[in-house]
Amino acid sequence: MKRYFLVLLLAVSGNSLADGMLQRDCASCHNITGPVAQTLKKAFAKKGPDLSYAGNKYRQEWLVSWLQKPTRIRPAGMYYGDHIKPGAKSDEIDPATLKDHIAISNADAAAVAAELMKLKPHDDLIAKEKIEPGSIDKQMGEMNFDKFWGCMACHLIEPEYGGMSGPELYTVAKRLQPEFIASFIRNPQAWEPKTWMPNKGASSGSIQKFVQYFEVLGKESANAK
Repeated sequence: MKRYFLVLLLAVSGNSLADGMLQRDCASCHNITGPVAQTLKKAFAKKGPDLSYAGNKYRQEWLVSWLQKPTRIRPAGMYYGDHIKPGAKSDEIDPATLKDHIAISNADAAAVAAELMKLKPHDDLIAKEKIEPGSIDKQMGEMNFDKFWGCMACHLIEPEYGGMSGPELYTVAKRLQPEFIASFIRNPQAWEPKTWMPNKGASSGSIQKFVQYFEVLGKESANAK
């Protein structure tokens, strides 16, 4: 009985420590408690991605890994305009203005990731999505992604190839839950009313192709390492 209470106490203590880390170390840059930004002023004030729906969005194993060795996912930072070098080109990023994310230990990363995965305010949106099994030819996927939808203006599909104002997409299948990817493409504003991501009215069939294409990119990226 004593051992049971000791294990329970350690578990509660670990959860409290992880929650404390979120509030102390993460809340200064990330919205953890919600609601998401409802005005442009608040959206532009964001320093990092909204984490109030992290449990609906991320893959837990990726969070644990990334928190130990963070890499920049959005090459131009949270908002592109904040990191432009002055000059004639007006579209070159100044790396000196970008801040690195803190790295934490394996134990802390696991605890923080577990707490983040509890944040699931949009299970209703996730439940509406069903990912059908299937695959797509990479060339056709890229044509659909770039030529038909113009997504490469904002997103990288491989290192240094594509736009840099949005998150890279060659790692998206590893980072994000497929149902979230589908739901966010279907209606970005249902997740964040002031997101830069446009709602292009993609059909369910097109959304399935997007998810399949991201899986192809993810496998290719993993094999390249």
